[in-house]
Amino acid sequence: MARVLTVEDDTDIQFVISFALKKAGHEVRMANDGLAAMDALAERLPDVVILDWMMPGLSGPEVCRRLREMPGGQNVAVLMLSAKSEQADVTQAFEAGVDDYMTKPFSPKDLATRVQDLLARVAGTHL
Repeated sequence: MARVLTVEDDTDIQFVISFALKKAGHEVRMANDGLAAMDALAERLPDVVILDWMMPGLSGPEVCRRLREMPGGQNVAVLMLSAKSEQADVTQAFEAGVDDYMTKPFSPKDLATRVQDLLARVAGTHL
């Protein structure tokens, strides 16, 4: 079971993500905005962070940049889950340090699979 922090300001999307990941056996915590995400990250680093792009406080890319600067932050897998689908947006997210990018609307099953793939990749880099 992995620890997942989901940073999403839409409660309906939070519910879908939480349900899919709990069904896949993960422990899920929620943050409603970028500032709450930073508080949660300072409290305990998760294995995976799922970030929305457009949120109050700090944007998803800014949260990712700050996470990467934290001790141990390079070891956390980050998935950007956003309605922004232009190539420039995807490129900007990867430049901020995300490991994967997925657009909304999304399949909950695909999301759970992507999280599993990220966990496998991160585990592979720490052998």
